[in-house]
Amino acid sequence: MKKIRCCVIDDEPLAAQLINSYILRTPYLIDAGTFSSAQEAIKKVIDGEVDLIFLDINMPQLNGLEFARIVPPTTRIVFTTAYDNYAVESFKVNALDYLLKPISYEEFTKATTRALHSFVSARTPVKSDTDSIIVKSEYKLVQIMVDDILYIEGLKDYVKIVTTGSTIMTLMNIKTLEKALPDDRFMRVHRSFIVNKRRITVIERNRIVFGNTYIPVSETYKQAFSDFINARLVGSGPRQIE
Repeated sequence: MKKIRCCVIDDEPLAAQLINSYILRTPYLIDAGTFSSAQEAIKKVIDGEVDLIFLDINMPQLNGLEFARIVPPTTRIVFTTAYDNYAVESFKVNALDYLLKPISYEEFTKATTRALHSFVSARTPVKSDTDSIIVKSEYKLVQIMVDDILYIEGLKDYVKIVTTGSTIMTLMNIKTLEKALPDDRFMRVHRSFIVNKRRITVIERNRIVFGNTYIPVSETYKQAFSDFINARLVGSGPRQIE
């Protein structure tokens, strides 16, 4: 998998420098910045540019626990603090780990290894049988009946699965999910879209229509999609997607 993008948020310069030095010496981590306050880091975190935060708790204005409640659910948090009385509350905001200062490299490595396993499992769907898949969404495992899926959209590191009744976001790439789906029922029509062939009801101006969503068919997949249409077309000659 790709490396984990990490940032440090701590108003104690020496503590922040120590964690940053640990990030730099760990091969599967990338330094995404060191910040002295949550306010400085908020844009980068909310924009999805960080996978893992090493977050102090006692900070002015916006403390670590308050900040943890507004970060994206797919961003993991390791609290780094000198106080042990916040441990219970930290896990209520789904902290991955809680490290007490001073933090050794061994403790740091155990936490980042746990994060690595968490990201790998989040990107790998569990295929329970031919009728359903199980994916991790936020901090839950969700079983999805494949016949209920309308389409799937790839969004950078995330995949949006749109079903007849809900929309599920999961941290993985679209290629991984494509391999887990039965290929007799699903078709890639664009680098960012997979559609359920059984759920296609309207094709308008060479786009697949699901409600108010128009899914384009890219050049790479036009021939295969044309073949799919022509095999089912009744009452006129073969149709070629333009």
